Amino acid sequence: MERTLIRDTTAKINKEVLLKGWIKTRRDHGNLIFLDLYDRSGLIQMVVNPKVSGDSYKIAQEIKTEFVVEVIGKVNKRPKNAVNKNLLTGEVEIEVLKIIILSKAETLPFDMGGEDLNLELPTLLDHRPLTLRHLKIKSIFEVQEFIADSFRKKAKDLGCTEIFVPTISASATEGGADVFGIDYYSHRAYLTQSPQLYKQMMVPVFERVFTIAKAYRAEPSVTTRHLSEVTQMDCEFGFIDFNMLLDLLEDVGRETIKGAVEKTSHVLKLLNIEKPKIKTKIPRLALREAQEIIYKKLGRDNRNEPDLSPQDEIDLGIWAEKEHGSDLVTITHFPTKKRAFYTMPDPTKSEYSLSYDLLFKGSEIASGSQRINDYSAVVKAIKDRGLNPKDFEMYLMAFKYGMPQEGGFSFGLERMTMKLLSLTNIREASLYPRDMERVDERFSSVSKKD
Repeated sequence: MERTLIRDTTAKINKEVLLKGWIKTRRDHGNLIFLDLYDRSGLIQMVVNPKVSGDSYKIAQEIKTEFVVEVIGKVNKRPKNAVNKNLLTGEVEIEVLKIIILSKAETLPFDMGGEDLNLELPTLLDHRPLTLRHLKIKSIFEVQEFIADSFRKKAKDLGCTEIFVPTISASATEGGADVFGIDYYSHRAYLTQSPQLYKQMMVPVFERVFTIAKAYRAEPSVTTRHLSEVTQMDCEFGFIDFNMLLDLLEDVGRETIKGAVEKTSHVLKLLNIEKPKIKTKIPRLALREAQEIIYKKLGRDNRNEPDLSPQDEIDLGIWAEKEHGSDLVTITHFPTKKRAFYTMPDPTKSEYSLSYDLLFKGSEIASGSQRINDYSAVVKAIKDRGLNPKDFEMYLMAFKYGMPQEGGFSFGLERMTMKLLSLTNIREASLYPRDMERVDERFSSVSKKD
């Protein structure tokens, strides 16, 4: 008999099917054993009745949560008063005729059968191979898949070619000390802070490119918004101006979120998440305009600060939602000195740059700029930051031999997932998060083992 996926059982009422999967929960009611079975497609209730299941009833008596089983059973319609409207297969159940244990599981260290998994974050992450199996935890990464999928689709619709960039670099991508240095065959190398330099070098090759790549930041911080390893979704465009870049940024951000929401509406319902407010026209503010709004409305004077604080972003998110009915807002013109060396200064006011952040529900999810495309100007910018142009010779080659006006942006996949699903910590949006305290396991736990 050919295997049937759980999601397809609703089309096979009164027929026998072969199912394979994991046991999510077990409930005993009198002589009846109820087992919830899940596979890659969904979850379904099964009933083991001693009068019907025969020898399989004895086998079912030893089954526990996370046992892997193979089941032959009949698909029956549930009585109307027993229909589970929250389940795609809630109108049917499986009458078990035969069950085989394919793999046993030890007793779990905590209850995985509840609707929510109420664990402290360290415990959640320490047992990641188990907690990822929980329906709501797994759903986070279903949504994340479609965020990346929607980004990729939009980038291709805009004529971008997908590229695959290195994550080991000969120099620090953006300068500064927040890099992971590595011993590379007795040579000094670095884990890339972003795909930035490589995607710029590809503009003269393909004109428009995008990549989904890992990036590494050795920032000495433990916050709810930062990780040491992140997934970036980047676009870079040739033959543009600043206003075109802003339009492209907002178009990609808007369509990425909308696409993910449309494809995962059932998951958002399961997680009790309201659809975000995504308008065609997204409000735009220069940094100083944004800080002026915060000062006038809240009395907090950050008007000379070079960047927005986390609280500023939250307050601007509230402002955008209230005044414009938008969960997105674009902030432009950050101080040139506070942006990476390749950022183009505003020709009319060089202390500010042609740069931008996109905020979503009160948090930055994307950042970018128009880039300096003139060879001499790039070399000068590198020197002005105290960096050595010799460390960027391959990068500079792309500018020496013809670089058009160009620019782009980078979205943080984990940050976007976190905000879309209203998660409290970005680590919840990373399968196996890396930060100052862990690589898979917490360093404190590894020390105890040693």
